[in-house]
Amino acid sequence: MAHDLIIRGGTVIDGTGAAGVRADVAVDGDRITAIGDLTADTAKQEIDASGKVVTPGFVDLHTHLDAQVAWDPYMTSSSWHGVTTVLTGNCGVTFAPVAQSSKSYLAELMESVEDIPREAILNGLPWDWETFPQYLDSVQRLRPALNVVGLLGHCAVRYHVMGDRSMAEDAVATPDELAQMRDIAAEAIAGGAVGFSTSRILAHVVPDGRKVPGTYAPIDEYLAVADGMNEGGGGLFQAVLDFETKFQHEIDLLRAMARRGGRVLFSGGVGNGNADAAGFWNGMLADIRANDGDITAISMTRPSGSLMGLYQVPPVGSSRWRAVMSLPTLDDRLAALADASTRAELIEEGKARGTWYDPQYIHPLGQGAVPEYDVEGGESLADIAARVGKHPVEVIVERLLESQGRELFNVWFFNRNRANIGEFLKLDAVVPGLGDAGAHAGQICDADAPTHYLAYWARDRKIATLPDAVSRLTSKPAAVLGLIDRGTVRTGAFADLNVFDPDALQVGYPEYVNDFPNGKGRLRVGATGYAATLVSGEVVTENGVNTGARPGRVVREFAR
Repeated sequence: MAHDLIIRGGTVIDGTGAAGVRADVAVDGDRITAIGDLTADTAKQEIDASGKVVTPGFVDLHTHLDAQVAWDPYMTSSSWHGVTTVLTGNCGVTFAPVAQSSKSYLAELMESVEDIPREAILNGLPWDWETFPQYLDSVQRLRPALNVVGLLGHCAVRYHVMGDRSMAEDAVATPDELAQMRDIAAEAIAGGAVGFSTSRILAHVVPDGRKVPGTYAPIDEYLAVADGMNEGGGGLFQAVLDFETKFQHEIDLLRAMARRGGRVLFSGGVGNGNADAAGFWNGMLADIRANDGDITAISMTRPSGSLMGLYQVPPVGSSRWRAVMSLPTLDDRLAALADASTRAELIEEGKARGTWYDPQYIHPLGQGAVPEYDVEGGESLADIAARVGKHPVEVIVERLLESQGRELFNVWFFNRNRANIGEFLKLDAVVPGLGDAGAHAGQICDADAPTHYLAYWARDRKIATLPDAVSRLTSKPAAVLGLIDRGTVRTGAFADLNVFDPDALQVGYPEYVNDFPNGKGRLRVGATGYAATLVSGEVVTENGVNTGARPGRVVREFAR
């Protein structure tokens, strides 16, 4: 039999958690049409998977590629890490619904919360929509390389209905406003949104310092939205929550939405202390699943927060350091650092001011090809400084000069409870990820989360078998979204596939590039070990390089 494409000689790990089997995989059009011994079959195109595994494409449940897709339809860095489907619209921050008069507000909000430049958003997107279904139509016209699933954002909805009052701490929606929110949610779900997202964490603010719309919304408002989603066909509730000051309230909100809506996804983690977070959440999530509805936590795979160095985030927040960082190129900044008098001034100012974050939570990434994330060990900047008898700023300056300005320093805002990360990632109700792809573009780049999970946690630390690890990146997140015919390798499913060598899989060192509109910069990160990634039967990356194919689809039908 003749096929469009055959992937030959690989070990098929189908995404269900089952052990891998040696088999060929045939693709015709956008579907898998045969799996087995296809020695007698021919194809227009073949991929040699000898010594490699063939898996479903990865599903990333937490991205902010809503704007980047307009000027980077290849959706890098995600497409370099085996991702074939991305969930956008997380954290309540989306671009629809929108009135013509509120475009700037939504762009400024996204910049303030997610560090995506306002000008790039306003000039890069076509802004040819008002409603959320129209926004999804527009994304499809952009011809993305990857599949896109969209969440309706609370910030846009609440601002659209309540205006400036939406950000007041004591603002409660009127019955008429609740009805409008319910109707918007119903329209969005019926028109292809997978669900509704919200942000309640106090760090998310608009440019004037007020909390984003929805931060203080009462549970009744969420229940009205849930009713709207149910009217539209049913949807997912996604949340980032204020566990710091309103822990029990946020748990009550998760329970209420699981009970009313049936499916909940929230950003979880092990925290920054030493508690048995895995044990606590295991009991809590099992209880909600048993008594209220389906709930899943998505978690970072390592401590994270920001990458500082000579690119965008300086080590010291002071005037002299800012002056150096304002120089146009890395070479200019490195030359300033190499100048003895300038260096002395920077060190003196650094000693007076200190690093802008506690050096015991700053870890150098090293100077090799592979970053040293110190997930379960390693020295902090404070440890190194104490060992060599120097100030932390002196250590940073010396390392920057040694690395020709290349080295980055990982600032740990989140997930510092290192002893608990592996245990948390093993929980049945947890999926790895939370890489925030597309967001905080010049500050951090954790879009490599799938690769890091497979290479570090599954292969090196062995907290999961490869089949189990693959299922946590494919069928499990696909089930959270209700994806149809995606997330497993089987005959009849969409040909969203990866071919990679598990032993060669590794994350790359983050690099800074100025490829955003208007020359703005961002961090990006590549990988090694991926031979090919296919979306709907077309090869979108080959040996880590985008092929130019853009077969992605805005997915609008779900198993509700």
